[in-house]
Amino acid sequence: SDWSADSWSDYGSRDKPGTTLGRTVPDGNVLFPDIFHTDHLLFYERFRAYQDYILADCKASEVKQFIAEYLGKVLEPSGWQAIWRTDVFEVLVGVVGVNFSALKAVVQLSEPFLCESQDGSFTLECMQELLELKEHQILLQELWVVYDESGEFDQTALAIEHVRFFYRCIWRTWDEEEEDEFDYFVRCVEPRLRLHYDVLEHRVPSGLVVDYQNLLSQCEEVYEKFLNVRNSISSNDSDSEAENVSMVEGLKLYDKVEHLKQKLKLIENPLLRYVFGYQKYGSLQAKGLRPTGTKVTHVVPWTMTASLLHLLARDKLCPESCEGLEIQFHRDPLAAVNACYEGDRVIICPGHYVVDGVFCIADSVELEGYGLPDDVVIEKQGKGDNFFDCTGANIKISNLKLVQHDAVEGILNVHHGKTTLENCVLQCETTGITVRTSAELLMKNSDLYGAKGAGVEIYPGSACTLLHNGIHHCKEGILVKNFLDEDYEAPKITMVNNMIHNNEGYGVVLVRPVMASEMKDASAQGTKGIFIFLKETPKTTKSSIPRFLDCIIHNLYMKLVAVTKYLTKDTQPTQAGDETACAEGSRQEQPGCVTDDLELCQRAETSEQTENNSEIANVLGATSAKKRQMHKKRLSELGFTEADDNLMSQEMFVSVEGNQFKWNGKGSFGIFLF
Repeated sequence: SDWSADSWSDYGSRDKPGTTLGRTVPDGNVLFPDIFHTDHLLFYERFRAYQDYILADCKASEVKQFIAEYLGKVLEPSGWQAIWRTDVFEVLVGVVGVNFSALKAVVQLSEPFLCESQDGSFTLECMQELLELKEHQILLQELWVVYDESGEFDQTALAIEHVRFFYRCIWRTWDEEEEDEFDYFVRCVEPRLRLHYDVLEHRVPSGLVVDYQNLLSQCEEVYEKFLNVRNSISSNDSDSEAENVSMVEGLKLYDKVEHLKQKLKLIENPLLRYVFGYQKYGSLQAKGLRPTGTKVTHVVPWTMTASLLHLLARDKLCPESCEGLEIQFHRDPLAAVNACYEGDRVIICPGHYVVDGVFCIADSVELEGYGLPDDVVIEKQGKGDNFFDCTGANIKISNLKLVQHDAVEGILNVHHGKTTLENCVLQCETTGITVRTSAELLMKNSDLYGAKGAGVEIYPGSACTLLHNGIHHCKEGILVKNFLDEDYEAPKITMVNNMIHNNEGYGVVLVRPVMASEMKDASAQGTKGIFIFLKETPKTTKSSIPRFLDCIIHNLYMKLVAVTKYLTKDTQPTQAGDETACAEGSRQEQPGCVTDDLELCQRAETSEQTENNSEIANVLGATSAKKRQMHKKRLSELGFTEADDNLMSQEMFVSVEGNQFKWNGKGSFGIFLF
């Protein structure tokens, strides 16, 4: 679409005949006339309308005034019909006037009288009486404009759609109390509008959408209680005990409202909703042991041949004894996992399996590919939140390639228990692996790439061991979530001999809150609100590569010197000993220098990687020590002068050794401050 000012305007062009909007047939049994189809507008259509024509740079307290001014410019004041819709009835009305300041239309019943209600009790007399009680004025957002081919009422229909959408999806009852120093569109409208369309386009996990709706309902309920308490206090001037109790209750409700508002804002912010994520407690129930007490081996063959069956029996099924072994065959891996009980084993034969569903593993089972990871591929089909959800006490996944498409959440979520991932390839879509609080991940000899978020997300209170893995071509390599909150414990992190390279951001990122000293520095610089501070470490591309190029250039230079000496040497006879010594010297000088320089390059690169590992371990350890100090201070405030060793053993266990960080866009290590 062309969004230039000359080709599109919410005010429309009155000199072009005919409507540019579609029409839709209203639902129901009554033969209402068709209405304009306006609820399909794109994000940028709504965005530009609110930003350029309706709200502009208004403050929260000016929203209603700006909307009224906008409607005064584009709304036809009379002469059009609409369907008045409520939760209990629909009725056809004619508009004879508009009260712009109240955002209401003055209406009268149309002839013939068309009305549909849930119980059929709304007669002509009832509707006339209802309109008289309302002084014939109803909210514009309750009107759906009747379709007209002339195009005369296009902008009227669009304007009412913008007002309706705003009060249904954007406006919050507490917005009027927002500070007027902020631009309302930037602060509230844009993030809520983006969230609405992210949800429509399945870019937000369904669990997070449910959380947001629950938080919104809870905040509206608490805010209503707060308003009632505040109004009762303002109308009572006596300094009684009851009023003091109401004031205390009002303060508690106010704090609760502010807390809920902050949670809503975190989800509305497209960056922070993925940085902080959400706590998802799955409803997965472990089956436990099979009633018969037996353990079953499930086999998933793409195609079963006699030779494959012989190999399976030799390598996996009966390496020693087949006595008492129960085997079940399945057509796809998902059916096999769903049939598992505690202690079962799933063997997947070579093939490319396309599944449409989620692997929910709540028991201790083993999922193993028979062959190399590239030979045993499980590909996710269809849109969905998750691919693998693990809550079992001891789950092992090995020798598989997992391919994810059209995802909203990460490729593998470890919610509870321990999950071991060995010799696997993970082709991600959004985030990679998420290790939730109280969960444990052991990942070794695996390759992970393609995540639009972090390759591995480590939550507070979790344990994550990464050994000999490749994590590359992700937004960030590894993201360690904030664990300084008093409700969280420090995670236990082990990273040994991993190759973390070619990530867009940092190799490793730590998320933590701003300390008081840092906040003072930010205030001195005039920084407000949430900000990002990223600590850069030297990039491999700026250090090891130039040294290596220096070695190559020096090598070429020595060759050029040797050739030049040979071509330009004196034609007069010279002593054989001198000539031999010169040639021999040039031959010996070149390889010796190159070898020394290459050794220097290797030493410098090794030294740099050692520094990177040490720096990550030191910063994570220092943050853990800060957590310990905060915990000790809280205990002291509660009167515990001598803290129990168990209470104080919250320091993070960190082991970072032998990892290589190469060609990451921003460096090896960064800190995200909020």
